Amino acid sequence: MDPLRGLAARRLGDGRRAEGLSSVAPSRVLVTGGAGYIGTTLVPRLLARGYQVRILDRLDFGDEPLRDVRERVELIVGDVRNLPPGVFDGVTGVIHLAALSNDPTAEYDPEANWELNALATETLGRACLAAGVARLVFASSCSVYDGLSGEVHDERAPVVPRGAYATSKRYAEERLLEMADEGLCPVVLRFGTVCGHSPRMRFDLVVNAFLRDALLHGSVRLHEGGWMRRPMLEIGDAADVTVAALEAPSEGVRGEVFNVLEANHAVADLARAVARAVRKLGRPVQVETVPSLTEPRDYACANHKLADRLGLKPRRDPAQAVDGILRAIDVDDRDMLSHPRHHNIDWLQLATGRS
Repeated sequence: MDPLRGLAARRLGDGRRAEGLSSVAPSRVLVTGGAGYIGTTLVPRLLARGYQVRILDRLDFGDEPLRDVRERVELIVGDVRNLPPGVFDGVTGVIHLAALSNDPTAEYDPEANWELNALATETLGRACLAAGVARLVFASSCSVYDGLSGEVHDERAPVVPRGAYATSKRYAEERLLEMADEGLCPVVLRFGTVCGHSPRMRFDLVVNAFLRDALLHGSVRLHEGGWMRRPMLEIGDAADVTVAALEAPSEGVRGEVFNVLEANHAVADLARAVARAVRKLGRPVQVETVPSLTEPRDYACANHKLADRLGLKPRRDPAQAVDGILRAIDVDDRDMLSHPRHHNIDWLQLATGRS
């Protein structure tokens, strides 16, 4: 069996490096943003597969999410906009997660969004070339499809992003892909909207936010009835696909873009799945429809390229992600559920002192 045919049959983070991969698979990996939502789920998988891991992170949300791996990783507290000396020493692969991570934070500080998500990614690619680091896995976003027609779009779609976040991600994609002709092996992963439990928990992503509201308020609010679609991705699957992109032979991934999602879901269906899960706890939950103050965002993506090229298909759906969160948290801890640390725009506003 091809070891890269992982997510359809088994999870990749099983403590063994798969056979048959490139003979130059990295042994020391630099993970930017490794203390973040996806990073703290990814890093234990890398360690389990025998990698040495170096994390570059500003620690805006503290280092507590790294407590279970802190003694096994090298942590550099720094900013991707100003790469520290020696950050590439001994590194043979980079996973780039560091970013302002959603539309509200990008729109709150457009200058920082452009510096972090766009320019710093371009600079990182150039620095990899200069340091002789070939493999760079970049966490982009399916939000680049927002604004296209109501069809299901694959990676060949002529994307014209309309939001600050998506625009910065698309710029970064284009610059990295241009470097493929210069010796870089960039792999662009367009993640769907991620959901599920992480040591650096977020409750500002659609499924996670619905769950927080259901537990705190006993209600889930749907804008415009929730007809809009979202490509969804469970966080463990996001981490496993990232590992596969790091390890895949270069001839199959160099300069390639992959949509990474389990499936496209109507927002209303996501709300109902959350309500069902919370009602099983014996808690009443109302699903309410409210007007939207902004233009609804609706987009859907195809994921067949990931399956065709790498034999990978994320399988865990949003309902399973919700179950995972409920198993991991204290559902009666209202302070945890409402803490601004778990809501990126609230935390950014606190840090800057402006709303």
